[in-house]
Amino acid sequence: MAKEYLGALLAVSAATLLGLYMTQRWGDDPVVLLYILPVLGAAVYGGLWPALWAAVAATLAFNYYFTAPYRTFFIHSPADIVTVIVLFVVAAVTSQLAGQLRDQARLAATHAARNATIAGFARKLLSCSSEHDIAETATREIAGLLNCNAVIVSGEDAGHLLASAPASVSLAPSDTAAAALTMTTGEPSGRGVQRINLVDWHFRPIASKNSVLAAMGLAREDGAVPVSEAQTELLTNLLDQTALAFERARLEEDVRDVSLLRERDKIRSRLLASIGEDVKPRLNAIGAAARELKRAGIADKRLVTDVASEVTKLDRYIDNLVEIGPDDQPLPIRISDVSIDLHRREVSKGEQTVHLTPKEYALLAELAKQHGRVLTHRHLLMVVWGPAHAEQIDYLRVAIRSLRQKLETDPSAPRLILNEPAVGYKLAAGTA
Repeated sequence: MAKEYLGALLAVSAATLLGLYMTQRWGDDPVVLLYILPVLGAAVYGGLWPALWAAVAATLAFNYYFTAPYRTFFIHSPADIVTVIVLFVVAAVTSQLAGQLRDQARLAATHAARNATIAGFARKLLSCSSEHDIAETATREIAGLLNCNAVIVSGEDAGHLLASAPASVSLAPSDTAAAALTMTTGEPSGRGVQRINLVDWHFRPIASKNSVLAAMGLAREDGAVPVSEAQTELLTNLLDQTALAFERARLEEDVRDVSLLRERDKIRSRLLASIGEDVKPRLNAIGAAARELKRAGIADKRLVTDVASEVTKLDRYIDNLVEIGPDDQPLPIRISDVSIDLHRREVSKGEQTVHLTPKEYALLAELAKQHGRVLTHRHLLMVVWGPAHAEQIDYLRVAIRSLRQKLETDPSAPRLILNEPAVGYKLAAGTA
């Protein structure tokens, strides 16, 4: 900052030397205008206070060198008094205006840089196709921008580490607890937020309009607070972009899952339709052959009887399967004030329709098909999310919590979707 004041003083000195040269040729009248230039220069390059310093120095220099009596700070002529006062006022006002323009230009440049950073960040997230890729990109970019370590965690207890930068980063139990607090409350927690900083990480929520999707953790090697006040707005915007990317990825995955379910239903319908055409005639032929052997008495009667009995059972099973077709309309399952219509894929609570995501509906439908029976975590994950996610219990917990929020009268004391500790979940027994 000292160099700005020194520069202003040197500029005033240069204007004074130029004024002394001009006075010898053209008199004192044009000199006063020379002192506006140092003031403007100080305002543009140094800001308001260096400009005011230049205004004071310019006024004193003009008084000392160009008003009678010369080489003193006294003024005899009233006209010179007015000139000095006007010079100071003009210089002060000019410094104010120029300083404000400089601050606005700097603010505009800051906003432009921030917007460019956000736009570049959003473009990189747009190229990511999965939640893992989004988390990896977000942690890497934010860690680089803020010059700190970064992690993204998810799950009810924040126990699932989606990504970290650098990859060797790990969380202590106290840090995980702070992340879980952020996931639960949707508020920042950890270093720089709590009064007693017992944790190394500062956590902020990655939240959509309706829920907290994950938590971003930041930490510095020197233990300082990783996010300054000036960086808070930028970080908030970056986390909003990350939340949008997560929602986009989940919607795309849900759309893919719905397409797969439709294809599976089509294949199932075709298989059921083919049973009557392909299997029934062969089964009838086996039954007729068994009856013929029994009448002819050329085979073991007990064995032939067993074959005929099994054929009859198979025939009955196939008839039951064939009856399950697209035109069947099973009755909705009702549990208290909740109705689950598996045929129409509709869920209602009281008189209100409940809107579920494809994953939430698939999970509820699987529980409803065997309501009253405990289904294991692994079974539900494999049916709803697929074999690749059979161990991701946190996915299941998040979906169950969301279903309870939408369907239970009191989600903290569930009566519809019940938990069997360390085993799985079941839907309370209902009526069809």
